[in-house]
Amino acid sequence: MAESSIKAVVLVGGEGTRLRPITETWPKPLVPLMDRPSLDHVLDHLASHGVHEVVLSSGYLESTFHAFIQERHGDPIITWITETEPLGTGGAIVNALGSLHTDQPFLALNGDILTDLDLTAMLALHRDRGATATIALHHVEDARPFGLVPTQTDGRVLGFREKPAELIPGDINAGTYVLEPSALAGWEPGRNVSIEREIFPALIEQGRSLYGFLSDAYWMDLGTPEHYLQAHFDLLDAKVRGHREYPAPFFILGGSVRRGATVGRHVVLGPGVYVGEGAEIEESVLHEGASVGQNATVRRSIVGPGAFVDSWARLIDSVLGQDAYVGPDVVLDGVRVGVGERIEGP
Repeated sequence: MAESSIKAVVLVGGEGTRLRPITETWPKPLVPLMDRPSLDHVLDHLASHGVHEVVLSSGYLESTFHAFIQERHGDPIITWITETEPLGTGGAIVNALGSLHTDQPFLALNGDILTDLDLTAMLALHRDRGATATIALHHVEDARPFGLVPTQTDGRVLGFREKPAELIPGDINAGTYVLEPSALAGWEPGRNVSIEREIFPALIEQGRSLYGFLSDAYWMDLGTPEHYLQAHFDLLDAKVRGHREYPAPFFILGGSVRRGATVGRHVVLGPGVYVGEGAEIEESVLHEGASVGQNATVRRSIVGPGAFVDSWARLIDSVLGQDAYVGPDVVLDGVRVGVGERIEGP
């Protein structure tokens, strides 16, 4: 286990625009992943590596975070910081330093990542190298959405490349860092600063030591509907090491699936979900109180809390916001239906 003094800053300030309309009523880190908020999974992962104190910082849908903090028990202890305006990845970490009260290396990470990264091994490498900062790296076959982090053979970071135009494999920034407090010296609190585009390049220019920690850890950014669904499928398939195992499909208490309905292996049904006779649900997540009518079809979709897919409707590759309604016989493919929006039948 890591040393008990290790602390962490978890960045939870993003508005989750790519996951709308689900994130119009939930901050992205509090969107349910299986049976609890995704942030719960992040905090449990930190606690399993000896992290007993974290700082959370956000200004988006702040009251919902307060309810989450009150309901959560056990490690790690949470300190909350309100951002009156967005500070960026670097600015949020600089702003949190005063609440960390540490002169030791600490973890900083994005709060919307599902991973089984070995934080203890990453911290050990950081200390062994005498690094100013250590960056978790993840190898992808297509780096176009991410940008690249080239390193020397010993892992020392050479720089940060913009997103490539062509399809090429490479190592990308996985959004988890070990930082010495001195890495942030000279950056003024309250400023909007990017750690990737400003702080890390400045450290390299100063000759400070930045290292990459490349591993085969599971890693999934939950920020798009496709990735959000895939994270559920991977948890159902027990692909995340050290995580509890879930039965597949996964039914949370209080729902009802009527006779003749088909529910595939890669499906999660939240509390109070209703699935009518003859309905077909495949590769989808239905949140609390959602309903699917008789002989309706839902495939590769997210159905928000209280949303209703009426009889004989077909929902494919789509996202319904809270309390949305899709009328009888309506066919939606690749559509996002806003909170409370109604799409009536023909």
